[in-house]
Amino acid sequence: MDIANTHIRHSSIKQLYPKLLMKNFLLLTLFITFGYSINAQDLHKSFDAGEWFKFRIHYGVFTASYATLEVKKEKLNGIPVHHIVGIGKSSGFLSLFFKVEDYYETYIDTEKVQPYRFIRKINEGGYKKNIEINFDHDKKEAFVFNKKHNTKEFFKTKEKVQDMMSAFYYLRNNIETSNLKIGDEKIINMFFDNENFKFKLKFLGKEVVKSKIGKIRCLKFRPYVQADRVFKEEESLTVWVSDDDNRMPVKIKADILVGSIEADLDAFKGLKHPFKIVVD
Repeated sequence: MDIANTHIRHSSIKQLYPKLLMKNFLLLTLFITFGYSINAQDLHKSFDAGEWFKFRIHYGVFTASYATLEVKKEKLNGIPVHHIVGIGKSSGFLSLFFKVEDYYETYIDTEKVQPYRFIRKINEGGYKKNIEINFDHDKKEAFVFNKKHNTKEFFKTKEKVQDMMSAFYYLRNNIETSNLKIGDEKIINMFFDNENFKFKLKFLGKEVVKSKIGKIRCLKFRPYVQADRVFKEEESLTVWVSDDDNRMPVKIKADILVGSIEADLDAFKGLKHPFKIVVD
C-alpha cells in the first residue's frame, strides 16, 4: 500500500499505523547519535539543561505525530541529575481513530552521564505499557517495576549500561570526529524493559541536509535493528545529526515494508553551542 498514491480509507490506515507507530518512532529518535571515541575529560560538551527539540513524524505528506525531547536540571534522591523527558503524540485525523501517547523519561548523573531511573509509559491504539526501571551500577542490577501488571523484578545488567534515552545523550555527548572514518562501528550495552542487548551503529559519512530550518551540515549514521514484520532488514534505519558541537538530531528515515517513515527536526531551543546553517 502506497499512501501517497492511494485514496485513504480508514480500514487500511488502521492496519498500517499500528505497525508504524507501535514501533515507537520516538524510540527511533532516541537512537540517533550513538557516538564513537569517548573523551572523559570533555563531558557535557554537547548539551545542557534547557535544550528542547521538536520533531515532525510523517509518512509521505501525511503527519503521523510530533515528538519532543527536553532536558531539565533537577535532583533525584538528593543527587543532581539531568531529567530528560521525551513525549510523542499522534496528531490530525489519525488521532481520531488511532491515538498515540508515549512518555519516556530518564534521570542521568550530571557528571558520569549514567542512568539512575528510566520511565516508559505508552498508549498506542490501546496497547499500553507502564514501566519504571531503577539502576544500581555498583551491583550491576536493574529493578524493574511493571506498573500495569504490578510486578517487581531484579535483572542483572552489563558494564556501563545505558537505557534507550540516556544512551543518546551519553554517546552524543562524546562524539569525537577527528578520527571518525566511514565504516567505523560502535557497540554499546543497553537495557530495555527486562532485557540486555547490544546496540551497534555504523558511520556512513557526511551530508548536507535540507530542513525546515535551512541546510545543515550533518553526520550520517546507520543503527542496526532487528528485522521483523515491519522493518525490511537489519539496516533499515538512517539518521543524521548536525556536524557541530551540538550534535543536534536533524533527520531520521526508517524503511518499512510499505515505504518509509521519516522524522524531521521541526523546532529547537536552548542549544549549548552556536548553530549555523549552510549559506549557498
